[in-house]
Amino acid sequence: MDSYAIVPEVPGIEDYLRLRVAAGLSPKTREQAEKGLPNSWFGVSVVQGGATIGMGRVIGDGGTAFQIVDIALEPAHHGKGLGKAIMQALMDRLNAEAPQGAYVSLIADGDAKHLYAKYGFEPVMPASIGMAMWVRRG
Repeated sequence: MDSYAIVPEVPGIEDYLRLRVAAGLSPKTREQAEKGLPNSWFGVSVVQGGATIGMGRVIGDGGTAFQIVDIALEPAHHGKGLGKAIMQALMDRLNAEAPQGAYVSLIADGDAKHLYAKYGFEPVMPASIGMAMWVRRG
């Protein structure tokens, strides 16, 4: 991991849009990114040789609720501990600055649940169930 830097900043719009697609996340529009990224509570970018190759963000109200989103890494950089480094940076900030008792959630896709479990995240079922929807017009 010597040639990588975890930089405490939300990625730029172009990097954000590119990394979501590269990591297999749903694509977003430029308009969505322009509105959403400035509202991040905290974010990190993984940089190698001046190029942003990974990212992660925390969104939320700053007091009661936070959500970890947009954990994305270019596939060529998998298996190097960078997902752990992204999560550690996000968790370090949450543990340092989020208020005691704040609720932190995330949606774990596939095997990512094993990574998140290392940071104390647990399934909420059967007491609760995660739910989601896509806004659709027309």
